[in-house]
Amino acid sequence: MTKAWLPTLFLTGTLLLAPGCDSSKPDLSYQDQAIPNAIDMHLHTGEWALIPRRTQAYLASKFPFPFSLNPAKLADDTLSAEGILDQMDGAGIDKAVLLAVYAPNSVGITKNEWMIQEIEQAPERFYGFASVQVDEWDDDEEAQLNGLKEALAHPQVIGIKLAHAHQDFEMNDPRFYSIYEVAGEAKTPVYLHTGSSPFPGTIDAEKHTDAAYLEEAISAYPETVFILGHLGFDFINQNEGTLENCIDLAKRYPNVYLEPSAMGSKGADPTGEYYALALTRIKEEGLIDRLIYGSDGPQYPGFLKDYASRTLDAMANAEFTLEEANAFFYENFVRVFGVEQ
Repeated sequence: MTKAWLPTLFLTGTLLLAPGCDSSKPDLSYQDQAIPNAIDMHLHTGEWALIPRRTQAYLASKFPFPFSLNPAKLADDTLSAEGILDQMDGAGIDKAVLLAVYAPNSVGITKNEWMIQEIEQAPERFYGFASVQVDEWDDDEEAQLNGLKEALAHPQVIGIKLAHAHQDFEMNDPRFYSIYEVAGEAKTPVYLHTGSSPFPGTIDAEKHTDAAYLEEAISAYPETVFILGHLGFDFINQNEGTLENCIDLAKRYPNVYLEPSAMGSKGADPTGEYYALALTRIKEEGLIDRLIYGSDGPQYPGFLKDYASRTLDAMANAEFTLEEANAFFYENFVRVFGVEQ
């Protein structure tokens, strides 16, 4: 089957082509010293055929000619396990997380089984996050939760991925709290998309995008780790969005963590202003121990390298120390997910 560029990768709404990755794996360097280990907790894989047609058209419209004539070819080259590993090596990324996604009305589907198939191609480099389909939850809850538990039994599947805006369910809807219960019982963190998204079929309503509406669940399930992805960034209007609500939750709840993927990309934040602002605010509030690195790649050839570089610049602007940089890129992930160093 043909693999493809999952549209959740294009949170910036802009496609930029960059040179291919280097064949050798360099170390990330900060303050003239190497960051010896780095993990990217937010990468996508998927199939073009499982993306809705209007989203396929949206994506293809962002591809420059002649790639727009056959977008699946570029996707196949970029989103295969081999293509992702090439980008990781070029960016100095040691390990990464591949995400399952169930959003058939907006960004498409990457099944748990597909995600597992991909991570098994390089288990020494990949972890996975499983997900659930919520479209018929009232009738299908038990089956979906059983499928989730089955996926979580895989030794490399260490988290759960949810995206309320893409999957069209409200953050404070108690019908779905059983997902957090399963996560707590399995000691498996939950990654949640926060902030808006430009893709067709995505819901841009507060209860779908503002992490403040997660507070009831965060409070009710203290044993479950909630990771707030994208820091509430507004990808439609390209501003900080509900960043302060994410920070407030992390200040008040020890089970809340923060992840800044995609918000610092060239398309979303050309000058790096908002990325630096977010890291500065997190440092000011003493929350660097809650910060976990993710890029939302692979997006296009060279994206992982570019996003890591932009992250290093944002850290410098936020006056991170080398110790804080290592915590962001590696140590916090290892601690939260309980994986071997």
